[in-house]
Amino acid sequence: MIAYLERCIHENDSESRPNDDEKDQLPNICHSLDLQGTIDCVATGLASKDFGGMYTCNPLALIRPASPDDVARVVKAAYRSPNLTVAARGNGHSINGQAMSDRGLVMDMRSTGGNLFEVVRINGETFVDVSGGALWEDVLKQCVLEYKLAPRSWTDYLGLTVGGTLSNAGVSGQAYRFGPQTSNVAELDVVTGKGEVMTCNKNENSELFFGALGGLGQFGIITRARVLVQSAPDMVRWIRVVYTEFEDFTRDAEWLVTRPEGESFDYIEGFVFVNSIDDPANGWPSVPLDPDQGFDPSRIPRTSGSVLYCLEVALHYQKTDHPSTVDKAVNSLLGQLGFNEDVKFQVDVSYVGFLLRVKHAEESARANGIWDAPHPWLNMLVSKRDIADFDRVVFKRMLKEGVGGPMLVYPLLRSKWDSRTSVALPAEGEIFYLVALLRFTMPYPKGPSTEKLVSQNKEIVQFCVKEGFDFKLYLPHYQSEEEWKRHFGNQWSRFVKRKDSFDPMAILAPGQKIFKRISQS
Repeated sequence: MIAYLERCIHENDSESRPNDDEKDQLPNICHSLDLQGTIDCVATGLASKDFGGMYTCNPLALIRPASPDDVARVVKAAYRSPNLTVAARGNGHSINGQAMSDRGLVMDMRSTGGNLFEVVRINGETFVDVSGGALWEDVLKQCVLEYKLAPRSWTDYLGLTVGGTLSNAGVSGQAYRFGPQTSNVAELDVVTGKGEVMTCNKNENSELFFGALGGLGQFGIITRARVLVQSAPDMVRWIRVVYTEFEDFTRDAEWLVTRPEGESFDYIEGFVFVNSIDDPANGWPSVPLDPDQGFDPSRIPRTSGSVLYCLEVALHYQKTDHPSTVDKAVNSLLGQLGFNEDVKFQVDVSYVGFLLRVKHAEESARANGIWDAPHPWLNMLVSKRDIADFDRVVFKRMLKEGVGGPMLVYPLLRSKWDSRTSVALPAEGEIFYLVALLRFTMPYPKGPSTEKLVSQNKEIVQFCVKEGFDFKLYLPHYQSEEEWKRHFGNQWSRFVKRKDSFDPMAILAPGQKIFKRISQS
């Protein structure tokens, strides 16, 4: 899920230590907060690192708020201080230190995760109100098990907080149909950079509502979200089919995502894999859906290239549906696709099990010791116009030996994204592609060094810039204002105006490195 990477490890540890003025500020601020939650000025290690493992910054304190009022008190105290900043940390799944605050305050929003869960019905639609600190996997379980409801749009990995994904976009295989998670929210409670708690939606405080969605935490901290839900299915038919040619893969994927409502699969993604049996992470072994299924290489033409392509789809159904009904719906769609018919895998799993599929990968990665290793990930949104050239150079040449983890690529539809949000998209066309290079590293010399992988990410981005590709980094990270201006393009002035309105002192989300804190005299 992440972007153009820059290391930010202080060359001198003393630079990260709070100075005397900062240390003097903290006791007075902590005493005045009167929080229901906790403040830890010693054991701040959790807040000094993230999933990326390439960034370290030492905060003054780690705060675990008990309520939105606690969040507001912390931000208000920072607002009144000369130079403190505040970062809201979800489950720490950022890659480049976006949820860190060097010599500032970090709030662990997970401490508010269980504060709220309420089903709300308005004008024939059903929503759930959940805390911004709730994990999506907990929202899933409570929705499905207690109410047989489910949000319409997800991320692949659900160990992420609601506020965290809504501050970026939130994308998975349902997004072609329902849009990202930011398109499936009706209302937010947000603590602004002034410490004000504001309820916002499309009609009330709409600039804050659309600004916070995809706003990278720059305009406020999301403490409540009203998420659109629908009836949850019982089961999922999960299918993977293989292509040797990128042109055939993209043709079929684009056909599926542009089918009329109700005439396609419920989930559509895809990935690139290495044409080799020797790579368990990126080769043939990564394709089958069940340990009992095997990949027969004799089914792949000898003339195939260095990489192959997998289209991954899923169809929802109920336990009461007759098997023949499910088979007919699946076969009617697959029958119109041009995949290699000799290489097809499918399983039937529970809906909850399907959505928690990456949880199993996490458990395996933790057992192997690679979950806590550095993750120099790169996420991009690439226009349909340029995706074939991207494949020709990046997938087939630069990454022909894989990245040690999934290489996702699948189409999305611009019309499902609300242009009023802060998310930056490619400039042209209805169809664009998510490209995600989700690297899992092995300790050197077993695998390439982290520095080499970061350098390769930069090379990919520089190639796209040089060739004039229409693309944006998803979950972006830049080091200069000029780079951020290029990223947002003609949306930059709107972004700055929203910052001036809701966080005029640039207190929030300093780890994004978009704006510098304005000192109070």
